[in-house]
Amino acid sequence: MSKNIKLIHPRDQITEVISRIYKRGMTTTSGGNISIIDDNGDIWVTPSAIDKGSLRASDIICVKKDGSIIGKHKPSSEFPFHKAIYESRPDIKSVIHAHPPALVSFSIVRQIPNTNIISQAKHICGPIGYAEYRLPGSEDLGEVIGAEFKKGFKAIIMENHGTVLGGSDLTDAYERFEALEFCANTILYGSQIGKPKYLTDNQIDQFEAQARGVLPEMESSVYPPDETEKRLEICNIIKRSCEQGLMISSYGTVSMRWNDNDFLITPTNKNRWDIQLDDIVQIKNGHREAGKTPSRAAWIHQEIYNKNPEVNSIIMTQSPYLMAFGVTGEYLNVRTIPESWIFLQDINFVKYGHHFRENNNSEIVENCPTALIIENDSVIITGDKLLQTFDYLEVAEFSAKSIVLGHSLGEMVPINDEQVDDLRKKFLS
Repeated sequence: MSKNIKLIHPRDQITEVISRIYKRGMTTTSGGNISIIDDNGDIWVTPSAIDKGSLRASDIICVKKDGSIIGKHKPSSEFPFHKAIYESRPDIKSVIHAHPPALVSFSIVRQIPNTNIISQAKHICGPIGYAEYRLPGSEDLGEVIGAEFKKGFKAIIMENHGTVLGGSDLTDAYERFEALEFCANTILYGSQIGKPKYLTDNQIDQFEAQARGVLPEMESSVYPPDETEKRLEICNIIKRSCEQGLMISSYGTVSMRWNDNDFLITPTNKNRWDIQLDDIVQIKNGHREAGKTPSRAAWIHQEIYNKNPEVNSIIMTQSPYLMAFGVTGEYLNVRTIPESWIFLQDINFVKYGHHFRENNNSEIVENCPTALIIENDSVIITGDKLLQTFDYLEVAEFSAKSIVLGHSLGEMVPINDEQVDDLRKKFLS
């Protein structure tokens, strides 16, 4: 989607987002529905019983304010609760309902995921409501969900059903949906290898307070071809990260060294799926490109570049299997397969708060490791070329996934010291 979501027709917004949800495996061919209410009070909604993997703009239905229907299909069978949400909450302009596996897991054990599992999710998701089971597609279900939204919730677990979320627009609703499913996944994966630990509200408030510093603006910027080329690389890697579930809409920072210690970095408060070339922020001589706000982690990237001349690209993100180790503090032993050890050797772990600007950050920025996990916050991957750094991220996440999945089979048997020595001699000497 483009920068101004209001300039995109609701039909196109809905088809773009339902495609993301389906391709990420967060709904099925027949499941899930999305709606947008426009300024006229008309509701645009996905159709009933039409393949979610191949929806076109022409498939989207418009239910007019007077109840008449425009379109070639029937509106979603869950339309009653979409309508009930809009009637109970005039501030909500878009609704997403789906059956993502992790949140369904919570719905069938009648629990609500604790979003204090990572630092930013509490503010994105807000408090989570709970709607008791009612017959799908019924007016009863609409009443129960509408009543929950009336309490002020924007995200609700539906008992034995899934989840429903609202937002000020579709981008806002999707960010909330993706962040909540990420929290649920991280808790589930973490529970397989240890005991998830949660942040206190005070810790989250401290994180928000320390991350507000903004670099001074440059007077002017230049954009030579090599700089523009790096912008394109960053945008391509962000898109791949989102498509593969290695990054979510609301979190993920990518940067590349440009000249000396000057670099390019992703902006803050911008949906990662929608980032374009002119959103990328140039940082030069400690100043930011005029009119743009870089990632709140820009200062960490600056320090890493200043102190590690061999590092030319950084990815800071949240991927669910790596964060399973981040929220439990369990040791991630990458002696799984030769490639994992060759690329990563070891993944360092630092306690929550060490990434705050005012603290001693030597573990993060000095002698920066290829991969490092910050407790309940993120993973930092560094490398030379950006594609290489992305590969390291993939290898680290795959390694973490193999260990989490293998945990139910038995104890991991890592590559032994002799085998590691052979790898070191052949590939690292």
